[in-house]
Amino acid sequence: MSTTFTDGRVHDDVMAALGHVMDPELGRTIVDLGMVSGVDVAQSASAPSDPAQAPDPSAPAWDVTVHLELTVPGCPLSDTIRRRITAALAGYPGGRLNVTIDTSTMSQGKLEALVARLKAERRANPFTRADSKTRIFAIASGKGGVGKSSVTANLAATFAAMGYDTAAIDADIYGFSLPRLFGITDRPTNLNGMLVPPEAWGVRLMSIGVFAGSDRAILWRGPRLQRSLEQFLTDVWWGEPDVLLLDLAPGTGDMTISVAQTLPNAELVVVTTPQPSASEVAVRAGLVALQMPLQVDGVVENMSYFDHKGERLRLFGEGGGERVAQTLTDELGYDVPLLGQLPLVPELRETTEGGRPAVLDENGALADSDVARSFESIARALLAHEPGRAAA
Repeated sequence: MSTTFTDGRVHDDVMAALGHVMDPELGRTIVDLGMVSGVDVAQSASAPSDPAQAPDPSAPAWDVTVHLELTVPGCPLSDTIRRRITAALAGYPGGRLNVTIDTSTMSQGKLEALVARLKAERRANPFTRADSKTRIFAIASGKGGVGKSSVTANLAATFAAMGYDTAAIDADIYGFSLPRLFGITDRPTNLNGMLVPPEAWGVRLMSIGVFAGSDRAILWRGPRLQRSLEQFLTDVWWGEPDVLLLDLAPGTGDMTISVAQTLPNAELVVVTTPQPSASEVAVRAGLVALQMPLQVDGVVENMSYFDHKGERLRLFGEGGGERVAQTLTDELGYDVPLLGQLPLVPELRETTEGGRPAVLDENGALADSDVARSFESIARALLAHEPGRAAA
């Protein structure tokens, strides 16, 4: 039985297709956000705007105008939204479509109503709701210089490349570095007081560094530090990420306490290097779980070895990761595994500090390298780890 396509039927089909087009910043469909103010449809005898849509020249043609209202003038992702609209309307079975996208900006009143609706959903910390699907991994270390931020950046990029909706917070207020490691120079988009985080390599990121700049010293203490984390969680539109990573400051100071208080469902990952001087203080970072409701998921040993002309060199000794994992297992009363041992390779520093996590190739896919495979193994081990096991 054939289907008769009319202007009304095509209009409804176009609206249904647009209902699957996601805004890349807010993570909601452009229809749900009210960005589609209307769709005009009329039969046409002209050629399709995209010849690839018209394998059958005898198919009826339709002129379709999508009226798109952006949330802010000069939206940097408007081209992405337009491409997604075009892709959603490609291959329409009812005929050839000549698609025009008429772009304007939301009125102030409409924008205020939208932001008020989104803020109402985020009045409380969204990551502690009972129905939150987000796994939160806080990356900690006992001391600086062990590559904690590099591990955080590459682990976040790995999750994103594996297809997970990924977000990251640079909670190292004094030593923020994630914006540089991801090559982010843009500030968050401000929608009437609600911030939309910048994104790079598939990871949405917030850091004090996107406001202060890389050359500014931050002189904050206790209450203000805690408030900064609360604002990153509640005043930022995160959507519903599968994974949220926090790059903690070294040691067990104010920010670690704030994370435990604000995100009691966070899971701790301890980073160390092989030498005793690093592993001994790394244990202290993990033992914070004895006093706070944090589960320690495992240990990552960084700079474990360097392969040179067929010989594996242990430049910083060996066994540090195993010592930390075993000590935490004994002290905490549950298994804290050694999740992985990362090699000391120049590209892990050079590529990442150049603004692209070393686990990714230039197209944003996981690279064909031992480093990428190591991080993928760590990511899969973390996802397979059952949260809440520490309470057993």
